[in-house]
Parts: sequence; C-alpha cells; structure tokens
Amino acid sequence: METEEEKWIKHYSSLHQILLVGEGDFSFSLSLALGFGTASNITASSLDSYGELIIKYKNANANLFALKFNGASILHEVDVKKMKLHPGLEKRKFDRIIYNFPHAGFHGKEHKPKVIKLHTNLVCEFFRNARDMLQENGEIHVSHKTTYPFNKWKIEDLASNYALELIECADFKIEDYPGYTNKKGAGSKCDEPFPLGKCSTFKFMLCTAGATKLARVRKRKLDLVTVKYQEIPIQIEHQPAALFDRGLPSCPFTFTNDMPLHNGLTRHSSIRNECRRIFGGYLNHVEQTFGRIGYDVRGSLNDALRLGFERYTCEVRGRPLSGYIDILEELRHLSVLRSEWLRQMLAILDMQR
Repeated sequence: METEEEKWIKHYSSLHQILLVGEGDFSFSLSLALGFGTASNITASSLDSYGELIIKYKNANANLFALKFNGASILHEVDVKKMKLHPGLEKRKFDRIIYNFPHAGFHGKEHKPKVIKLHTNLVCEFFRNARDMLQENGEIHVSHKTTYPFNKWKIEDLASNYALELIECADFKIEDYPGYTNKKGAGSKCDEPFPLGKCSTFKFMLCTAGATKLARVRKRKLDLVTVKYQEIPIQIEHQPAALFDRGLPSCPFTFTNDMPLHNGLTRHSSIRNECRRIFGGYLNHVEQTFGRIGYDVRGSLNDALRLGFERYTCEVRGRPLSGYIDILEELRHLSVLRSEWLRQMLAILDMQR
C-alpha cells in the first residue's frame, strides 16, 4: 500500500486536519485544496449562510463547488464565538485552526477604542473556543495587519489570556496562496479586497503550563465579577466577621430598614432563621468536608452570599422568595451528604489502621 505523499502550502500540510473559519468567498480554502491536490483534510466555514454568500461574492458558488468536488467539508453559519458547540464541529479536533483577518464589521473609524474593543472581543471569543478544538501539538493561526491601528489589538496578549503562547510570527504574503482574494465582507463593497499592507501570521500553541495559567486567568475574571457586584448600590448592614456563634452559623446577611421584600413578604424572624440555617449550614459543611478555610476566603463567601441574596430580594419582582430558598436548600442537602460520606470513609480508614 502506497504511503500518501505529503504536500505543503506554506505553513500547511496535506496531512493536517485543517479548520478554516470566517471564510469570505472560500478562495483561501480552495487555494490550499488545489495545492494539496485534495480537500479531504479541510473543513471550511463561514459566518454567512449559503444564500448570503452567493449574493455577496460572485465567485463563492464556483469555489464551493470545487471544494466539495475535492472532498472538503463545508459549514455555514458558524459563529467563532461559540463554534465548539456547533453540531458540525462539536467534539472534533484539528491540527490547524485558521482565522484570516478577523473583523467584527464596520462600526466606525478603526482607531476608535470602542471599535478596537469590538474586534478584540471577537478574537478573544475565537481563542476561547479554538483552544478546546486543538489536537495535541496543534496550532491556531491568525493572520492580521500589523500596522496602526491594527497593532493596537495586541493579538499576542489576547491569546495569552487563554493559555496560548506565540511560537512564531511569520510575514503573510498573499502570493503564497495562489487564487486567494481577501474580501471586505460587509457593506456595498463586500466583494472588493481591502488593502493588506504589512501583515503577519501569528501561530499559537497551548502553553506548557497552560492549565495553571488558565486557572489564574479564570480567578482574575472571578475577582472582576466580585468587584462589580460589590459596586452595586445596595444598602447593607455590616455583620461581625465571625460566622459561627456557639457552634451555630450566624446569618450571613441582614435586612436593612429600607430593603423592600416583594410578594407580601415582611421582615419576619422566620425568614431570617431560614436563611441563617441554609447559608450558614452550607458554609459549615464546606468546612467540615474540605477543612477550615482562611479568614479572607470565608469573608468573601459571606459577602458574596449576602450580596446575591439582597440583590435578589431588591431587584427580582413577581417571584416568590421560597423558590430561591428551595435552591439553596438543595445545595445544603448535597453538602450534608458529601460531608456524611467523608466522615464514613474516615471512620473506615481509622478501623483499618
């Protein structure tokens, strides 16, 4: 049996499983396919539907026909912000994921901070999805202008937030891909090329210490969310730092005199007691299961629970408080079960010693 001959087109091999996203008229995908002599290793996708494509780009239909004839998989209406959940891509892994000249559309002057933010948000969501779709030692390639104001996107920094490290930044030359024509993709001139100028292909791989770095990134995002909640203008009556009093958990929040309760509920002590039992009991069993937590962590949990509940009672109208309590009760019940299982396991281990 003959071994398949490997062919290369610049950075890409005929043996790579390749995913292309954000294609315009699919001329880049076709350029690779013609160079390889096959498209069986290519999955090419567009944000546009098939109907939109053939209206926007005069050569799209012919390009798609040639790709399919050579064995390519074609997908339409693929949003890079959630592509890993797309039915045609879910659970698939690729050696190369290519996004040429990402752009969130024309919403003003390209140097404006709000426009740059739109573009960088798009790229971030792409990285967040693409990193989970890589084969081992796979690469993510983003071709991008490197002149002002496009250099303000800071592609490398965006990737690092998703545990991706830059392994190479190679000059992008359109002549390396015969037949490829870049497209504006939107507006009345969507089928016209945009000036490329100086461009590069940024190549990324998962960091060696990717899991650790990603954990730090997620923690940083969680901290930002916590800060935003702390900025909510809700009147809070501060509680003593201690969560436990005579072996019983104290209520991690209180009702202020100006805090409205909806659906006819008033500030009865029974409600305070119910919430004290649920919130406090949950924290108590967390400590029993995982050991005592630090003062600052416990204080953060306390604050987060109090803020969440008070925001709920102040802002959510037309919904009974009992529904919220039922959810928390289930949380506490599961925690109790985990704690009981842990105690039983420890008892068995002690008996075996």
